[in-house]
This record gives sequence, C-alpha cells and structure tokens, in this order.
Amino acid sequence: MRFKPFAYLEYMLIRALDCLYGLVPAEKAYVWGFAFAAHFYPLLAKRRRVAVGNIIRAGVTDDPVEADRIARQAFGHLAGHICEALKIGDVVTRENWREHIVFDGPDESWRLLLESPGLPILILTGHHGAWEAGASVISFSRPMIAVARKMNNPFVERFLKQKHFRGDITIVPKKMGFSAGLLKDWKKRGAAMTLLMDQHAGAQYGIKVDFMGSPAYTHTSPARLHLISGAPILVGSFIRESAFKYRMVTGPPLSFPPSGDRQSDTLALLNEINTRLSAVIRRFPEQYLWAHKRWK
Repeated sequence: MRFKPFAYLEYMLIRALDCLYGLVPAEKAYVWGFAFAAHFYPLLAKRRRVAVGNIIRAGVTDDPVEADRIARQAFGHLAGHICEALKIGDVVTRENWREHIVFDGPDESWRLLLESPGLPILILTGHHGAWEAGASVISFSRPMIAVARKMNNPFVERFLKQKHFRGDITIVPKKMGFSAGLLKDWKKRGAAMTLLMDQHAGAQYGIKVDFMGSPAYTHTSPARLHLISGAPILVGSFIRESAFKYRMVTGPPLSFPPSGDRQSDTLALLNEINTRLSAVIRRFPEQYLWAHKRWK
C-alpha cells in the first residue's frame, strides 16, 4: 500500500477521537448521540425539507408538524444508533447475544436463521432501525457477507474493520460486484448475504418499483441472486428498543419459484420485497433515514 500522508493524518485523528470516545459509558452512547443530532436539527434546513417531504409523500402522515416531529426523531436516532453501534462490542458478545435480541416474526424464519447453518440465505433491509448494530449481532448466529461502500482512506477502512465488526463478517466493496468467487464462498460457508434495499439505483442498475406509494429505482441484484441461487430471503429490520436491546422484525421466508420469464420474475420479487420493507418502516417511522433522496 502506497503511503499517503494526509490519509494517515486523518487516520491518526480518528484514532485519537476513538480514544476519547472510549471514555463515554456504553449505556449513554445512544442518548448522547441522539441529543447531539436533535440539538443541531434546526440548522439542517435542506435535509429537514427532504425528510419532511418524504414522510408526507410516503403517506406516514399528512400533517407537516407531525412529519417534522418524526424527522427530528429520525435524525436523533441515526446519530444515536451509530454511536451505540460503535460500543456494541463492549456489551454484546458471542456468548450473550441472544439476551439482546427479540425475534418478531414466524418461527420458520427464526429456524432458518439459527438452525440451517449450511444453507445460504439473503437478508434484505434498509436504512432503518439499528442496521449497523444488526450486522454485528446477527453475525454471531452465522457467517455474514455485507456489501458496503469502501472508504477512500485505507487506514481508516482497516481500523474500522478491526474495531467495529466483532463477529464473522466479510465486507465486500460495493464496486466489486457479485463475482463468481464471492457467490461460491457464500454457498460454501452457508453465509447470510445482507443487502440494503432502499438506495437509489438509477436506470443503469435498477428498475422502477413502487416503494411506499411512489415509484423508485430499485436495485435488481437481490432478485437476480435469489433466482440464480434459490437462497431463501428474509426481509425486515433490526429495530432498537432500548440500550443494546433489539427487535428483529421479519415475515415468512420468501422463496419464489422461477417462471422462466426473468424480467417478470424480477419485477414480482422486487415488488414483494419493497412491500414488506415498506410495512415495517411504516410501523417504526421514527427509525428510518428519511433524509436521503429515495425518490429521485
């Protein structure tokens, strides 16, 4: 790796901040993060407008005052849950992780997650609930493969991998795509391939599918992965209930027998996935990232 002075200085600054953050009590991490974001919420005029507009557009409420309240809560939750996720390794371990999670879904989904170690599965969620903490907790039940955007700073990237994720997690750079080697490893290890479904895909990588009442470009890769592999899908969210206590909300496993019409099958699958994800977001709207531009 070529030495980059400015990248290394950024890395050292983050290490110093991490040392200071180590002084924050784990049980206070969410509260302090929430309070910080809520305090600065009035200054984020552009993001506030986007969030309030999205909440109203999605039909969560038609009252701008209530939409603003939900948006403020969502901003606070975003900062709070990231702060808590950075502390999760101090509290949740391979030995006690089941004490920190309640499963809200059918028994067959719970059994699929815990009692089918050799079977590859897909876990599809969005920027909802405590997705960062969820990756760490679920990885104690089975190996996990998460597709994420790689950081520009290689020093920071390596530090966060070592510091943040404590379970059996393989981070795949988003630009790498789903190579044959990755798919082979996924099947061989019986891993959970975890993907965020609510990012704007654009016409190049996605197709327009209804999402919370409006058409939105949705990535086709989850549907294509299922049709190719037959791996069952769990759709839902990892909801925060209190300090290091979470509720995994999902429905029955989704398994779609191919009809032979790939385009039609992909559209039908994405419609079902978006419908399930929309339902859980409506159930817990204060924990969704409304500020991103889902409907471009």
